[in-house]
Parts: sequence; C-alpha cells; structure tokens
Amino acid sequence: FGSSHFGSSCTIPARGVLCVGANFRSSKMVRVKAFELRSKTSKELLKELDEMKNELAQLRVAKVAGGAASKLAKIKVVRKSIARILTVYNQKQKAEARKQYKGKKYMPLDLRPKKTRAIRRSLKVEQKFMKTPKMKTKTSNFPMRRFAMTM
Repeated sequence: FGSSHFGSSCTIPARGVLCVGANFRSSKMVRVKAFELRSKTSKELLKELDEMKNELAQLRVAKVAGGAASKLAKIKVVRKSIARILTVYNQKQKAEARKQYKGKKYMPLDLRPKKTRAIRRSLKVEQKFMKTPKMKTKTSNFPMRRFAMTM
C-alpha cells in the first residue's frame, strides 16, 4: 500500500488504513525549498537548521507520547528539510573553499578532480610527450622519410 494506491500519503497502523489526504497538505508545512535556501547566508542556514532540529526533537517526543497522525507524518518532512539545509550549506562551504584555493599551487584533496586512481597516477599529457635532448637531435637529424609513389 503506497501513496500511489490511495492518492495521498497513507500508513497502515494496527487498526486499518490511515490516510492523510488533502486537508493535511493544505495545513502549514515546514518543507523548505532548496532554491530559497541558496539565497540565504551560512549563518541563516545554521539558524534554520537549529530550528528544524528542535522541531524534530519535539515531534519525536510527541511520537513517544502517542501524538496525532499529522505530527507523525510531519517527522519525515522535517528530516528531509534538515537534509536539504545541510546539502545547501555544504555546497556553499565547498564553493567558498574552491574560490579560496583557485590559482594556488596546492589544493585540498577533496577539491581536486576525483577521476580514477590510475588516471590520477598517470603522467600529464605534456610530460608524456617530452623528449630528452639527445632524442630531439636524433629526430631532427633523421626525420621520417616520406616517399610518393606514382603509377
């Protein structure tokens, strides 16, 4: 039994099916949008994260105390909102770090391109095609012979 079967978010408690439909969705939701979070500063994000965590703690207390179904359904929404806030915050932190290390000689490992281990260990293209001075003179003195055949 999923949400596709009943057309709304449904859970199956011990006594039958409990459906929370359109009435619940129209009530004040705590769901946050990622694009709205991106416009906020890091301090605002941390403040909002703290509020969400407090709300989640209250909802968990209500769950233990046998709270309403609407509060139980809200736990998932709050958890996802916390995840969104953390994602946006971490992306901001990484972007700032990238900006800080741009053009520097050394860069932290987590900011370097991941690729594969073999590619990271292989020579760079310019290193791969480097020649020794002796080899350079040899190739210039004895270039590859090109012959054109006419029939």
